[in-house]
Amino acid sequence: MIKMRRQLLGLGFMAASSLMAMNAAHAMNGPTAIKIDGGPLGTLELSGGMDGYGSYTSGLAGHQPDTGMNVGSALINLEKTSGVLQYTIEVGSNGGAIPVGTLFSRPGQTSISKFKTGPLYAGYITVAPTDSPVTFSAGMIGSVEGYESGIDWNNATQMVTDIWYVENSQSKGVSATYSQGPLTATVEFGDGWDTNVFNFLQASVDYSFDDNNSLYVYYGGNLGRTTGPNVTSYGSQVGSITNLINSQMFGAFYSWTHGNLNLVPEVQYVYAKPDAKANISKYTSNFGAAVFADYSFANTPYSIGGWVQYEKSIGSQYAWFVTPNDQAVGLAVSPTWQYKDVFARVNAGANYLLTKTSGGGYGNSGNGNFQFVGTLEAGLLF
Repeated sequence: MIKMRRQLLGLGFMAASSLMAMNAAHAMNGPTAIKIDGGPLGTLELSGGMDGYGSYTSGLAGHQPDTGMNVGSALINLEKTSGVLQYTIEVGSNGGAIPVGTLFSRPGQTSISKFKTGPLYAGYITVAPTDSPVTFSAGMIGSVEGYESGIDWNNATQMVTDIWYVENSQSKGVSATYSQGPLTATVEFGDGWDTNVFNFLQASVDYSFDDNNSLYVYYGGNLGRTTGPNVTSYGSQVGSITNLINSQMFGAFYSWTHGNLNLVPEVQYVYAKPDAKANISKYTSNFGAAVFADYSFANTPYSIGGWVQYEKSIGSQYAWFVTPNDQAVGLAVSPTWQYKDVFARVNAGANYLLTKTSGGGYGNSGNGNFQFVGTLEAGLLF
């Protein structure tokens, strides 16, 4: 999943997805674009990065503690952000964001073939009429759902929450963005969850009260039904995650900054109604709440980021995050060092199940309540 943590990738669609980059993210400074004279194409911007990490995970279902080394994200982004016709092309692999608490996912399992577009992580054109507050985009575009990004260096910690885990990611579609003063609003229509079934609507409203306070509200939902033996989502059969594909999501987060400290509380509710044709027999839902924190130590290359979370699901047919009818609390912390475009950080996250389905817990026995994930990460941005 790729929720582009409000990184400014150009006007049009990404204008709505970028506001939080201006008010948040002290712990990590993202890539700095290299400007290129494209002649008749105008000024182009090239950016990207690559990182890797060693990991330790306890509590995977049916496993002893798991260790390994992986590449996190390796992406190159080329964009044109001026003029009436603009575009963004981003290629590479993305798998650096690690959810804390899942039963089966080892860190670093994603690859460049995750999307139906292969290594094309994002690729869209934007039409920005002169002196117009409205812009239009079309192509492989990012979700407007949620605060966290699937690109790990866009987050204050490599670990991500239950809120991130249940969100839609990249998809093919079209979008319209209105931006005027402190207000930015986006509507997007496409094949949510990369299913090639075009029936998914997303919307967001972003409002900045001042330089230190802003509110972001978002929605994502299926307007019809997505099912069938030949339909896949990010490489998985839709039938196995039909509750996610055929869901309705509402969420919001608030960003508050004071000096070197940034706090972002977020709440989210997602549900799927009974639908026999989609194989959903009963109402099922998931609630998530988290507080993200980010603090940079003045005049030093050091910072620290992290979060605390709570999640609860309803319904015994499908798991949203850990198990059906689960309830859990979690936390993560990441001391970070960054010198110009080089960074290193230690990431630690834990999740504790307050309730769970019998036999649906952590570890070899399936009865464990606790999972720990730790990584040592380093990367280069440009």
